[in-house]
Amino acid sequence: FLARACEVVSQGFGMPAVFNDDEKVQALLDKGKTLEDARLGGINGCVELVVPGKDMMASSGYFNLPKCLELALNDGINSQTGSRLGPATGGPSKLATFEDLMEAFRQQVEAGLRLKMRYDAIARQAYAQFCPVPFTSLLMDDCLARGRDYHDGGAHYNLPLVCGVGTGTMTDSLAAIKQVVYDEGRVSLPELVEALNANFQGHERLRQMLLNRTPKWGNGDERADGLAHDVVDLFIEEVGEHHNEEGVPYAANMIPTTTHIWFGDLTGATPDGRLARAPQSEGISPVQGMDRNGPTAVVRSMARLDHARCCGTLLNMKFHPSALSGEEGLVKFAQLVRTYFKLGGHHMQFNVLSAETLRAAQERPEEHGDVIVRVAGYSDYFVRLSRDLQDEIISRTEHGW
Repeated sequence: FLARACEVVSQGFGMPAVFNDDEKVQALLDKGKTLEDARLGGINGCVELVVPGKDMMASSGYFNLPKCLELALNDGINSQTGSRLGPATGGPSKLATFEDLMEAFRQQVEAGLRLKMRYDAIARQAYAQFCPVPFTSLLMDDCLARGRDYHDGGAHYNLPLVCGVGTGTMTDSLAAIKQVVYDEGRVSLPELVEALNANFQGHERLRQMLLNRTPKWGNGDERADGLAHDVVDLFIEEVGEHHNEEGVPYAANMIPTTTHIWFGDLTGATPDGRLARAPQSEGISPVQGMDRNGPTAVVRSMARLDHARCCGTLLNMKFHPSALSGEEGLVKFAQLVRTYFKLGGHHMQFNVLSAETLRAAQERPEEHGDVIVRVAGYSDYFVRLSRDLQDEIISRTEHGW
């Protein structure tokens, strides 16, 4: 069955995505489901875990993690506008240790989530009062027994979610800061922040060092992988401090849909060498083009996260068609999936298209209307996507064996 699924993936339609059933059970148990229900669990939306027929899985939207790092480096000031957006946590001269920086980042995440939950409570109340869904409620366990609508807490389970965005950008940025500022002292933190706020104008040598001489997520490098684990765990802990109206703690899932493009547009330059307004990393995937040690290194890094503590993680990988041609290529591909899931990964999805094909589709869309790509948790026709989203997909690393 897996081999046949891999054959379909090799055709380049972006489908099917693959999920780890063992991890799914563990993750649903972690969210308070019974073992019987956890074994019946499935996927809602892109990668989110639910118990079909029993679960009101409601996402409150997306949370910009790299923006919180930007605020931590600027004492809560939005570098794009100059206005205060977060709490005063101390400017770069006050962040004497890496631990000081992480605490400032945590405080910015905490403050941002408080605002997010205030919005979410208002939105939930509006849906409960003005947007009843009687047909859905009839099909959802316990809504009739409780006499409450699906949007009003009637379902057997009511799991609220917040989507964390920019895992790879965050990880590479922290790894760069830790190495060049705190471990090696090549540049001071105030000097680095000055370069970031100038969008690296006049600091290109520093930018190239950050891009090419620091640890990167997705390469099996523990210096980066451990920081990714810390960032996601911090986000899970802070999200879990909040509860919905039924007293259920919020859960985190690490998925952007396409907000990594929009959030990138709202975020200044980051310490990994990314320029202001450029896209952030997508899902838990490595920063575009920074996973340079092959697909096995990618899955080794991704497995460093505790996926069962999340309510869904999204890994996007791109392969050249030649990598999946012939029996040998398909066997290796299937073994890669098996390996990732044995290591505890949640989800994988794939684009099997060459960058040349995608560039040709950009230049001559009328000739490539049938090219389908995997964007985030969904597939779409490449020529229908915005130019910046097309460019982001092209920039993803193209793997072989």
